[in-house]
Amino acid sequence: MNAVIRGIGTRLGPDVVAAMRDLYEAEQAPLAAALPPLALDCAYGPDARNRLDLYRQGEGEGLRPVVLFVHGGGFLVGDKGGADSWANAHVGRWAAANGMLGAVMNYRLAPQHLWPSGAEDVGLAVDWLRGHAAGHGGDPERIFLLGTSAGAVHVSAFLKAREDHERLVRGAALLSGLYGVTPLDERDMRYYGPQDCYALRMPLTAVMETRLPLLLACAEFDPPRFQAEWASMLQGRLGRHGRLPRAHYASGHNHYSMAMHLGTADRRLSDELLAFFADHN
Repeated sequence: MNAVIRGIGTRLGPDVVAAMRDLYEAEQAPLAAALPPLALDCAYGPDARNRLDLYRQGEGEGLRPVVLFVHGGGFLVGDKGGADSWANAHVGRWAAANGMLGAVMNYRLAPQHLWPSGAEDVGLAVDWLRGHAAGHGGDPERIFLLGTSAGAVHVSAFLKAREDHERLVRGAALLSGLYGVTPLDERDMRYYGPQDCYALRMPLTAVMETRLPLLLACAEFDPPRFQAEWASMLQGRLGRHGRLPRAHYASGHNHYSMAMHLGTADRRLSDELLAFFADHN
């Protein structure tokens, strides 16, 4: 697998997404068949995209920690998966297989929905889970956020938008996000608006300042822009807080495979995430 990923390098695009799905199909499909959703298309807000799915394995054992996964897609595309696709849904199943209540959400997409719709939707999903998770076996006082790419940006923006975020969730794991260290590219402007709006809209300050426990990750074959954001965030947090945040460098992985491989035999990121959750449980 590493040879395939290394051969692709740092390229992004639908063809790379498809290649990664093909790469992990043999490992992810059996889990998808063995662990059906607990609940599909729970409406956490008024928009048709304000839907989330829940995954749980087994019964009893009291209330479990909750992991809310926010998918990527460059602000423009993406879906939580579910009955017809294991991709993105696999993170909810991974959480369930590790003793948690997994939640996988959709959110409104650009260009129809602009900033700050992503942060608003994460906030609505958190509010819904705090009100409804217990009815599905989840502990509303132990919610963790996990976002990748645009999903990591939306989680970060939630930290900016909600001053009460440290009371609402226990921690946030951010995989390959763009927080405001580097300039917008043209694609991002379809969500944020023009470059001169970015300074006020980017979540950089919130991610730097929050006292919420964070895990920051990037991949060996992330494009340099994402790596620069990750390295700068580590340095900035060190300067502001006097210590590094929890961090993970996913060697042998690219921008898509880092989240897509959760639940496979490569347990390095999985173990790091589970230890992070346990430390703040």
